[in-house]
Amino acid sequence: MEKLPKIALPFIIVAIVVVILLSKSLVTIGPGEGGVLFEPLGDGINTEKTYGEGFHIVAPWNRMIVQKVRQQSISDNMNVLSVNGLDITVSGTIWFEPEFKNLGRLIQTKGEDYIRELLSPAINAAAKSVVGRYTPEQLYSSKRDIIELEILEQVRVELEGQFVNVKRVLVENVKLPTTIKDAIERKLRQEQESLEYEFRLESARKEAEKVIIEAKGKAESNRLLSASLTDKILQDKGIDATMKLAESPNSKVIVIGSGDSGLPIILGNQ
Repeated sequence: MEKLPKIALPFIIVAIVVVILLSKSLVTIGPGEGGVLFEPLGDGINTEKTYGEGFHIVAPWNRMIVQKVRQQSISDNMNVLSVNGLDITVSGTIWFEPEFKNLGRLIQTKGEDYIRELLSPAINAAAKSVVGRYTPEQLYSSKRDIIELEILEQVRVELEGQFVNVKRVLVENVKLPTTIKDAIERKLRQEQESLEYEFRLESARKEAEKVIIEAKGKAESNRLLSASLTDKILQDKGIDATMKLAESPNSKVIVIGSGDSGLPIILGNQ
């Protein structure tokens, strides 16, 4: 019984070593992540293979570098100058994802902190280049969508061949100096009021034209109706008068025909 601990000691030591080696050799890569192997006894970063999600066994002297490879975003505030030299703060968000198959090359050339080393400088450079083409008023109002597209294209140019794909750029806020912002808002209000006034004038003009057209139509209709009713009324009145005269016991009426108007022609009356 006293010899059992001495006999079991080597097995315990081996078991501990095995557990330590397994803990260093068994690597878990989570959802939306990828891994590249750093081989200190070899050529460093293995750029030929990117490991996907799940469990992986690696040599205990190697290290698995795990990075997110799904789409992700970063937000930043950038101080830029407008075309007329005004200091403007632009708040934006960019969506991007690293190229899965080239993750090893990205880490080898830009490091594990490639977002700070590569992406942020590219975004700032693109924003300064694009925003510098516009006036504060354009930045504040109508050109927002165009600016986003131009920054996106410029970022893609900056990151060409850098193993990072940029999906979208969103300009969330443009902060102008207070005096400039107030002046722009006053101008926009005045323009809106002017457009509203012009709309009212145009509506009134169209309504007046409509009334005139309706009045002309009614006048023409009444003229035609009056002309047609006059002939008919005369004819009906003439017939009624003749019939009454013919029915009189003291009168003799001889009708020899009708005129152009359709009225009867009376030859005599006694």
